[in-house]
Amino acid sequence: MQVVVRDNNVDQALRVLKKKMQREGIFREMKARRSYEKPSERRTREKAEAIRRARKLARKQAQREGLLPGKKRAA
Repeated sequence: MQVVVRDNNVDQALRVLKKKMQREGIFREMKARRSYEKPSERRTREKAEAIRRARKLARKQAQREGLLPGKKRAA
């Protein structure tokens, strides 16, 4: 992963790097690798994540189709 530092603005480059790492899921993976995860726990976690993704996708689809109200927006 590579980030360009412009005008010696290291703070901005660091923010960009953190955002990229967050999107890639590197922080989540580092947290998961801190301790051993049993294969049964891993399967359970992955199944729960898949269910969560499916529900989120279905919710977004329903919002697009007008079956559910959209997000509340601050005025």
